[in-house]
Amino acid sequence: MSSTVARQGRLPQQLLILKVQGLPAKSSLSLEYHYKILTRLFNGNSRLACYVLGATIFTIGIFRDLLYERALRHQPTLPVFLTPFSTYLAYCFIAAGNTLVLSSMWALGITGTYLGDYFGILMDEPVASFPFNITAAPMYYGSTLSFLGTALLYGKPAGIILTAEVLAVYLVALRFEDPFTSEIYEERERERRSGKKME
Repeated sequence: MSSTVARQGRLPQQLLILKVQGLPAKSSLSLEYHYKILTRLFNGNSRLACYVLGATIFTIGIFRDLLYERALRHQPTLPVFLTPFSTYLAYCFIAAGNTLVLSSMWALGITGTYLGDYFGILMDEPVASFPFNITAAPMYYGSTLSFLGTALLYGKPAGIILTAEVLAVYLVALRFEDPFTSEIYEERERERRSGKKME
């Protein structure tokens, strides 16, 4: 087996890490919301638990991005993706994607970005300013645009396939995450109306 084929054979393993990153963390965080598992590990300090989770998610995200870049480096290049127009488009996608991700992090803050609502750390009001006036999931779509831009920049069709896989995982995650997050905030409103405090 040639070394090129062997390197290309690693793509499914790297793809698995890209696919797995989003779902288990968010689905298992419903356990945090209901049973405070991580909060208990940090002696009842939900804010510290959220910060540690945020650092973990951030670190895994960097690792995921490195794997994505590494997977692309060893894949065949398609010359049509190496035109000046494609390069320009790639930089536009990367810039738009990073703008969506970074501006949403700015708008949400650390606990809003890293799932503080699952720890009972809720925002006073939903964020309606940019980029949330463009899309309800700017981090997911911004990340997808950045992956797509990187695939075009490297001229790698495999990157477009990986980007589609990442988007599919994000869309599945949103089907679970959005209703659960909405329920958290609806529960808070019900408790406010009844005069109870959320625990």
